Amino acid sequence: MKKWLVIILVVIVAGFTLMSSYNGLVKAEEEIDSVWANVESSYQRRADLIPNLVNTVKGQANFEQQTLTNVIEARAKATQTKIDPSNMTEEQLAQFQQDQNQVGSALSRLLVTVEQYPQLKAHEGFMNLQAQLEGTENRINVARNKFNDAARVYNQKVRQFPTKFAALIFGFKEKPYFKSASGAENAPTVNFN
Repeated sequence: MKKWLVIILVVIVAGFTLMSSYNGLVKAEEEIDSVWANVESSYQRRADLIPNLVNTVKGQANFEQQTLTNVIEARAKATQTKIDPSNMTEEQLAQFQQDQNQVGSALSRLLVTVEQYPQLKAHEGFMNLQAQLEGTENRINVARNKFNDAARVYNQKVRQFPTKFAALIFGFKEKPYFKSASGAENAPTVNFN
């Protein structure tokens, strides 16, 4: 009789542990989904500002068409890349990040080129859009950091005992992190010539 009671207690404790582990994984995964939506929202805000910025530049200056075309094309490509956070892979996140980095690079070239147009730099609408864009870039960085924090918490749960068994049983897999862009470890060269 005692042997069956011990077996029943072990099964009950194992069941509660598995259930608790599963619920913890679901909660952590939902947090990742929520934070990912904020990342996408921040990038969408940037994508929404770009047409206004391009139109302001077009309207105020005889601007280099290739620079504007590069910004528009990079934006179009980046907005086509969609990721389902529940099935996110490192390759998908790397492609998403590469597409977004191309937008950032094209915008940087645009803003550097604007330096040659003093009347544009002084235009209130352009200055406002530039300030909004800078704020949006900060939001993107904050959202990416929050995503990495949520992914870290989730990945710890997936890898820790006893939750690891629930993750294996129910198919929870580690999530990738945002990584710095290639070459980001090198300080930019500043030349005042």
